[in-house]
Amino acid sequence: MSIDEAASPTLAPPPSGVTALTHRPGRWIDGWDAEDTAQWNGVGRSIARRNLQWSIACEFLGFVVWQLWSIVVVYLPAAGFTFTTSQIFWLISMPSLVGATLRIPYTFMVPRFGGRNWTIISALLLLIPAVGLALCVSNPETPFGVMLAVAALAGLGGGNFASSMANITFFYPAREKGWALGLNAAGGNLGAAVAQFVVPVVIGLGAAFSLGIPLAGWVWVPLILVAAFGAWKYMDNLSSARSDLAGSLAAVREPHLWIMALLYIGTFGSFIGFAGVFPKLIADSFPAFRTIDMLGISLTLAFLGPLVGSLARPFGGRLADRFGGAIITVCAFAVMAAIALTVVWTLPLGNFWLFLGLFLVLFTAAGAGNGATYRMIPIIFARRGAAGQAGEVRESVSTARTSAAALGLISAVGAYGGFLIPQVLNASNSATGSYDNAFYGFVAGYVLMLAVTWFFYLRRSSTVGKV
Repeated sequence: MSIDEAASPTLAPPPSGVTALTHRPGRWIDGWDAEDTAQWNGVGRSIARRNLQWSIACEFLGFVVWQLWSIVVVYLPAAGFTFTTSQIFWLISMPSLVGATLRIPYTFMVPRFGGRNWTIISALLLLIPAVGLALCVSNPETPFGVMLAVAALAGLGGGNFASSMANITFFYPAREKGWALGLNAAGGNLGAAVAQFVVPVVIGLGAAFSLGIPLAGWVWVPLILVAAFGAWKYMDNLSSARSDLAGSLAAVREPHLWIMALLYIGTFGSFIGFAGVFPKLIADSFPAFRTIDMLGISLTLAFLGPLVGSLARPFGGRLADRFGGAIITVCAFAVMAAIALTVVWTLPLGNFWLFLGLFLVLFTAAGAGNGATYRMIPIIFARRGAAGQAGEVRESVSTARTSAAALGLISAVGAYGGFLIPQVLNASNSATGSYDNAFYGFVAGYVLMLAVTWFFYLRRSSTVGKV
């Protein structure tokens, strides 16, 4: 008996009327159809939930690794590193650039290797940037080029999102995708907040033992190993999770893929972009309020932004299930535009707590918009590829495959916002010594995306109807 056979569970025969599932070595499952109500209510839901839980765990650590540099850079000057402001911004934005690019090939890894198998591989790959960071920051003489290359490797964590979301979309029926994808994404997004909260703690504790910044990388190594083991032992591969080149090309040729990619830049791109620069924005704008000393440990407040954004994401998906993704996305863009404008107008007041409160609202709106926008994607592709019955969306197998490819591709394009936002802020600061022009640009962008959402997905004459 192989290891995988030993790890595979022995399930009781399905109840009468439920389509039988076949379990093969390697934890492969044949005959999966989430849209089969009898199968879903019989054994499907529990299997999907178990895979979702471990998917969240691995994706969470992916986001942790992806965002490590956003908080580590704040501590580099005190550790003896003499990088310019522009170089610091590159260290912040490079993981997002690489992570966004990796999301494209990662989208196709689940059909190629299986969801469970690729989750194990992608989790173990996180060891490279975590250990690399620990080694680089241990020596202030490390050249900037080497630091930038290691920061780029943190993009491996960003790629995890695409494969994780593509995998989970195969496990859940259309009627429950919003909540499932929202939970999966929120669990991952939460890694950004946890990284920004934990890193200052471990650096503070490590300083007492002359360990310091390197602990920001080492502390995640055992957790990565645990997550990879959990994926090996408890997750499954679906033989129905298949995509083909023709289906992927069809998704790329679909105009709505690019429209949704633009909207996703506005929602997820804003979340990940502002999460990356928030510690530096606080440090630059309010040096006296950069940290709060609690029990002798310096804790940055930056983690609050990605925290509330992560928690808002699944509720954005649930609201989209209830009221429609387009209307929730429009509301999110309206709030984000208003808050970005208010930040510029109130920054001269020098009120840190007002600044923090405004950004928490912006992160909340971006998080809710993430869930709502992502929920729109499978519905749009289902309506474009297969006619619904009685007002409900039932995805065919081919439509689900195209939708899964679209989810990954859109997440890739949207993640470039994590690179664009820091670089726009960097350009504004370099040119004028202020971030004001960058925020005015963000306001214009959100208004444009609000109009695009209304035009294509809320108008009565829309080709796909209200989504």
